[in-house]
Parts: sequence; structure tokens; C-alpha cells
Amino acid sequence: MGKFNESEKHLVIQRYLNESIGYRELANEVGIDESALRYWVKLYEYHGESAFCFPYTNYPLAFKLKVIQFIEEKQFSIREASAIFHIPDCSMVRKWKKKWDNGGFDALKPKEKGIPCMTSHKKKNVDKNILDKDTEGSVEEMQKELEFLRMENAYLKKLRALVQNKEKLPKRTKRK
Repeated sequence: MGKFNESEKHLVIQRYLNESIGYRELANEVGIDESALRYWVKLYEYHGESAFCFPYTNYPLAFKLKVIQFIEEKQFSIREASAIFHIPDCSMVRKWKKKWDNGGFDALKPKEKGIPCMTSHKKKNVDKNILDKDTEGSVEEMQKELEFLRMENAYLKKLRALVQNKEKLPKRTKRK
């Protein structure tokens, strides 16, 4: 069976609560994962008939921190805390916890979506006196380095040309 609507989930939960059937057996009969069924039952225990009516899906940073703090202070499982805070999928909280453990506060911040705006790359007006102070004495060094790099480039070009010419020449054999 694929996705379940709200009423189908309620029927499965009522069957679990009213019949003497275990998670594994009921999950196999219905065709869902056993852990999903356990999560549905937890949601129903905490929120009753409104267990599958989720208020929103985009959670602010403060809410994420509150859930993580609750898990760490009260020693609740991720599944239990997800059910208590009425979150549709406990894997969402698992991701938050992992981000928190790896990167702290900044890792939980939402990332900006979409194409980033282009920034202007205009040259800043620099005071000539400041530029002269920073590069004083280095202009000659830069000119020497530029000359050296040009000579090196020319040498490599000639070397490449010689190697290519040598490869093009037919091989000659010695006469006896």
C-alpha cells in the first residue's frame, strides 16, 4: 500500500489499540514499516484526533533549538520528541540533531534559496598616496619578475616547438 490518508491512519491506530495485535504483525498486514506505525501511535497518544493535521512544515531556528534542547535535557528519543512537538516526520528532527552535533548553531540556520544576487564589482576609488606607500620599492621588483616570467614563457614555447619538430621528423637508419 502507498501513502495513507488521515482516516486510514486513524483506522490502523484504532486497530492497534483495540485488538491484541503487535506492531510487527499489524505493520506487515497493512504494508508499512513497523517504525512508521510506532510513530503514528505516539502521535495519536500525544495529540489525539488531530495527530495527523500538521500546522506547518517550515520551522524557525528557535523551534529547532527548543526541540534539540528538550532531547538533550530530558533524555527523550528523537521519535518521542518528534511526536511531542507534533512534527510530521521524525527524520526531520534527526537531521536537525545531526547538524547541531556537527556544526552547532550556525548549521541549523536556513540556507538562502534561489540564485544569489549579482554584486557589483566596481573598482573602489583608492587614494594614490596610500597606493604609493603600499607598493613603494616593489614596482621595480614587479617589473623584474614580469621580465623573468616573459623570458621563461618564451623559453618553454621554443622548447615545445623543438620537441614537436623532432617528433615530426622521420626516423633515419644508419647505413652499413
